[in-house]
Amino acid sequence: MAQIANERGILFHTDAVQAVGKVPIDLKKVAVNFLSLSGHKLHAPKGVGVLYVKKGTPYAPFVIGGHQERGRRGGTENTASIIGLGKACELAGAWMKMENSKVKKLRDKLEAGLLAKVPSSMLNGHKTSRLPNTCNISFEYVEGEAILLHLDHYNICASSGSACTSGSLEPSHVMRAMGVPFTAAHGSIRFSLSVFNTEDEVDFVLEKLPPIIANLREMSPFWHNRDKI
Repeated sequence: MAQIANERGILFHTDAVQAVGKVPIDLKKVAVNFLSLSGHKLHAPKGVGVLYVKKGTPYAPFVIGGHQERGRRGGTENTASIIGLGKACELAGAWMKMENSKVKKLRDKLEAGLLAKVPSSMLNGHKTSRLPNTCNISFEYVEGEAILLHLDHYNICASSGSACTSGSLEPSHVMRAMGVPFTAAHGSIRFSLSVFNTEDEVDFVLEKLPPIIANLREMSPFWHNRDKI
């Protein structure tokens, strides 16, 4: 896509916050003009990120008023967080093989277990062509927010919808565009794993989540009338 844009004189930006540290990215070989990443996806402090600007690319600052960051963004730099992000990137590079082996294995176990234990559930996204650490599953006829409230009782962290629409009550337009049925789009849950997760934690989710779905469905009129929907 970036190559097609470049051939037509169009600048191309990619949001790589989910990919950085999970899959190799060589900016010498990728034709993007801009690339952004966020520290909290790499276990760095929240609120710090990076915008890569390819050398020679025209750039107009959004925040002006100082000479900081070579005139590209005014304001005093958050030095501590920048150092933290640098260290997190260093560790992410060292752990990338583990992300694509240990973490991927944990994700696959979580995914397979939930799909096997919970009827009317489905994987969102391609089975293999995706990041090794994330898993998005839809549970039909239940609300994602209700699932999260019950998971919170067990200190299990997850999110509903897609990352960019987690604060909205509307079904994710991304899910709908992917062909996820309306009855399932509201019940999508995203798990993000890392090198710090363990098999015991995956087993804990597999123990607690299926009964939560079953209990919520018992209260759902849509579940009991699903054959008519």
